[in-house]
Amino acid sequence: MAVEIVYETHSITTDNEAGFATGWLPGQLSETGRKLAQELGRRRRSDGIAMVFTSDLARAVETADIAFAGTGIPIRQDPRLRECDYGTLNGMPVSELARIRSQHIHRPFPGGQSYQDVVDQTRDFLTDVAREWDGRRVLVIAHSANRWALASLLTGIPLEDQVDAPFAWREGWHYSLPAGWNGR
Repeated sequence: MAVEIVYETHSITTDNEAGFATGWLPGQLSETGRKLAQELGRRRRSDGIAMVFTSDLARAVETADIAFAGTGIPIRQDPRLRECDYGTLNGMPVSELARIRSQHIHRPFPGGQSYQDVVDQTRDFLTDVAREWDGRRVLVIAHSANRWALASLLTGIPLEDQVDAPFAWREGWHYSLPAGWNGR
């Protein structure tokens, strides 16, 4: 069997609306973001989700808490699902970050991580999920870098083809994590 992974991005934050790249800063949902989190819950509550995994950054936790309040679906925070740490550049304007993203696929941001570091953390997370959740459907609420990592690891799309592509929000991305997956 396999684990079906449904990925959803955290809801819109005040930083998103203001054009800032939050990185490892906590961030908080905007009013629109809280409404979108409620919509996420309506969309996924009866979707056969066995577990919700979320980044431990505040904006992802808040999204999960609003979406699944009162459902009984367990929510587990995992720091391996954090956005890329932009180090000294956390909180910078997205327009500035966009110009240098591709330079940090393998080279860490000053005082932070590379996108490859996020892939490595996601690989470790997926190895645990494959072991524990075989044959089930899980939801992951996380960040852009995590979506790129999932696409890289599970569909083979190189990071180089993803980091500069425009973001196109949608109602979830679906991935299949093969039984016995060991990160290769």
